[in-house]
Amino acid sequence: MMNLVTSLKEIASRDAARIAYHFEGKDTSYGEFEQSVAKFAGALEERGVKKGDHVAFLLSNTPHFLISLYATMRLGATAVPINPIYSPDEIAFILNDSDASVVIALDKLLPLVEKAHLALPKIESYIICETEQGTSEKIKQLPEALDGKVHAFMDLLFTASSLNTPVTLDGNDNAVILYTSGTTGKPKGAMLTHRNLYSNARDAGDYLGMTPNDRIIATLPVFHVFALTVVVNAPLIQGATIILVPRFSPGEVFEVIKSTKATVFAGVPTMYNFMHQYPDVKPEDMSTIRLAISGGSAMPVALLHAFEDHFNVRISEGYGLSEASPVTCFNPLDRERKPGSIGTSINNVENKVVNELGEEVAPGEVGELIVKGPNVMKGYYKMPEETNAAIRDGWLYTGDLARVDEDGYFYIVDRKKDLVIVGGYNVYPREVEEVLFAHPGVSEAAVVGLPDPDFGEQVVAYVVLKDPVYTTGDLEKHCRAHLAKYKVPKSFEILDDLPKNTTGKILRRSLKEQAMKS
Repeated sequence: MMNLVTSLKEIASRDAARIAYHFEGKDTSYGEFEQSVAKFAGALEERGVKKGDHVAFLLSNTPHFLISLYATMRLGATAVPINPIYSPDEIAFILNDSDASVVIALDKLLPLVEKAHLALPKIESYIICETEQGTSEKIKQLPEALDGKVHAFMDLLFTASSLNTPVTLDGNDNAVILYTSGTTGKPKGAMLTHRNLYSNARDAGDYLGMTPNDRIIATLPVFHVFALTVVVNAPLIQGATIILVPRFSPGEVFEVIKSTKATVFAGVPTMYNFMHQYPDVKPEDMSTIRLAISGGSAMPVALLHAFEDHFNVRISEGYGLSEASPVTCFNPLDRERKPGSIGTSINNVENKVVNELGEEVAPGEVGELIVKGPNVMKGYYKMPEETNAAIRDGWLYTGDLARVDEDGYFYIVDRKKDLVIVGGYNVYPREVEEVLFAHPGVSEAAVVGLPDPDFGEQVVAYVVLKDPVYTTGDLEKHCRAHLAKYKVPKSFEILDDLPKNTTGKILRRSLKEQAMKS
C-alpha cells in the first residue's frame, strides 16, 4: 500500500527539483529532502534503531523535525513527538511510558539531558539538533556517563550511509504515538498507523483542494496533530511547499506571506485574533492566501466575520482530534460555508451524533459526536481498557457534544466534560463565550463551571478586555440581553491574558483548577 514514506520517494524521483520546504531563506527540494531522509534513516539504523522501536522527538518547526519524522518511518520505527516546552516531569513521563529508546532533541534541551539521563535508563541514544553555535563543543564536555550516548544531528547526517530502500511497512504498523493533552489524569498515547496518517493526509488535502502549486505556512507547532497532518503530511503528499516558521508572531506571519507569496494559512482561533488586532494591517497583506484554515478549538463567529471582512479571506473551519489523525470534518470549499459549523464529513470519514445508548439522534438534537473511518487510531498504547471505552463497534467516541443540521453540517456544542449544569439546566460554555465575543470590548473569553451550594454549579467568565473603559457591569448587562437568566455568568473575572497551550488553545481546565485552589 502507499504510505507517507513511499509517497515522498515517488515525488522525489519524479520531480526532484520541486521545493519541499522553505526555512529561514533557504529552499530544499524534494530530491534533497529524500536524500537527507535516507541518510538520517541510515544514521538511526547505525545507532541500533530497528522496525518497531520508538524514537521520541523534542523538536520544533525546523527541518530537523521533517527529516527525523520521515527517517523514523522509513526504518519502520515509531515516532513519538513531544512538546519541547513541557516540564521535565511531563517529558520524563512520556519518554518512560512510550518506551522510547532514542531521543532527538533541540540543543537548548542539552542541560535537561545532562540532568535527567540517570532517570531515563531506557534511552540508549540522544541526538542533539544544532540551532546555535557551539553545540558540538558542549556535547564533548558532557560527563563520562553520557560518553558515546550523545550525538550531533548534522554529524550523523554527514557521516551515515544512506538507507535507500525503505523497510516494508504494513498499513496497520504504528507510525506515530501522539500523547493527548491529558484533560483528565495522565496523557494517553494514541497509536496512529501508517494507514491512519496517509489516508487522513490524502483525504484532508483532497477536500481542501491542495495542489503542487500551494505554499503552506507551518507556524502551528508541527509536533501537534493538527499541524502534523494539515501543514506537513498533506502538503508533502501533494508535492506542495511547506514554509516553516519556527514560532508564531503576527508581524512575522504577514512578512512571510508577502515574501513567499504563501497560498494557505492554517491556525487556531487565537492566532486569527492576534492577526486581526495587529496594527496597520491591510487586506493586501493576505492577498495571496487562497485558503485560511482554522482548527484546534471553536472559532467565535464574531471573530470569523471580523477577520473575513477585514482581509477578504474566507476561513474554512474544521474539526479533529488526535485519535482520528486528526481531521474528520471541514467546511467545504465548493459549496456553502456555514459560520459556527465545523462543516461536513471529509472524504472516506463518517460522523454522526448519538445519544447515551449510541443511537443516532434527529437533526438539531444535541448528542455525542462519534467518528468512523481509516483515520481512527489503533488504540491507546498499553491501555486496552481505555481503548475499548473510546472505540466501540468501530466508532470512535469523541467526548464532544454536537448537533447536525438537515444539510449534514456539524456543530460542536461543547466538550462533554465542560458542560455546566445550573439547577438542572444545561449550560454550554461555548454559547456564553460566543455572546461575550460579540461585545465590542472583549478580546478573549473563557467560561467554566464552578461549584455552587444552591444550584450545583455556577457559570464563571474569564475575560481579556480590548479597552479598560469597560466594566464587569457592562459585560453582565450584555449577557442578560442575549442569554437566559441561568446562563448569565454569576461572576466575571478580568485578566491580562488567558492560559493557553502551545497551539494557542485556551485552557479552561487551568482556569478551573486555579479557581478551585483559591
